[in-house]
Amino acid sequence: MGTGAIAGLFAADLGLLPQAHIAAVHSRSQDNAQAFAARLSATAYDDEAAFLADPAVEAVYIATPNHLHAAQALKAIAAGKPVLIEKPIALNSGDVEAIAQAARERGVFAMEALWSRFLPAVRAVRERIAAGRIGEVRRIRADLSYIHREEPGSRFFDPALGGGAAFDLGVYPLSLTLHLLGEPQAVSGRWLAAASGVDLRSEFRLDYPQAVAELSCGFDRDGTNRLLIEGTKGALTLEAPFLKAQRLSFDADPGRAMTAYGRGLGLAARLLDRIPKPGRSTEAFAFPGNGLQFQAEAVMAAVWAGETSCGTMPLSESAAVLRIIESLLAQPPVARN
Repeated sequence: MGTGAIAGLFAADLGLLPQAHIAAVHSRSQDNAQAFAARLSATAYDDEAAFLADPAVEAVYIATPNHLHAAQALKAIAAGKPVLIEKPIALNSGDVEAIAQAARERGVFAMEALWSRFLPAVRAVRERIAAGRIGEVRRIRADLSYIHREEPGSRFFDPALGGGAAFDLGVYPLSLTLHLLGEPQAVSGRWLAAASGVDLRSEFRLDYPQAVAELSCGFDRDGTNRLLIEGTKGALTLEAPFLKAQRLSFDADPGRAMTAYGRGLGLAARLLDRIPKPGRSTEAFAFPGNGLQFQAEAVMAAVWAGETSCGTMPLSESAAVLRIIESLLAQPPVARN
């Protein structure tokens, strides 16, 4: 469901999986549906009910604008179709809980498409932490920022379409932090409003019994887009852009890792990062395509196993991420300079 940019990337990555086939495409515009479907030898629909009733459709991927996700997910579940819902799965935590309840009652699989959790480099991070490579985790730092001009009609800034940096970008560092540390004991932070009222930049602090996470996202700058995990015996860094990381660095010196984390992404900084240093190493986790195929594999495996949720990306954590965003945006924004 949906024929935008992310739908095109997902369709391309499904081509890397021989067991996957796109049977049908839905768009509110029949012309868009037909143009997209023609590339895939798929059936085109502009009617939701007809699309969901197609017996050739065994599972549904929702890649429509943010404000449509929850309602379309509930319709797919009601039709008995396993569903993968593009991030953010919804615009409030209550809608996620409604999706989870409907999936349980109907016995249908449902998951948010937070694809970064399924990347080989992210799996490696969890394995290294579990093996004690960096000792006890004490701090996570991450920024995910890409500059976007505030222009009329931009989905990034339209409140009615679920715009804002937290929904578009913040879900990534928040979800990965919960993936590594679980839900926090306390949440604080601040946000800066765009002219449209959505958050131009959001900064989060998540407090844990023995650790803290300092996370930020924004449309006001191009960030370093790394994710750093500091431990008592070293640090791991998912190199930029961490949401589709293909390189994982280890440094026995957390302070040195923090210095590298704060450097820009220019040629000089990249060369500095690649200079061999005692106690520092980098692993490559290259993959073909865009990296969306790993979540698709996980969904297929879960559906074939008769499961209604995925342990790697449970709906409870999707709801928790939105509760964190809700708590921050419930505060007044900070004044712009």
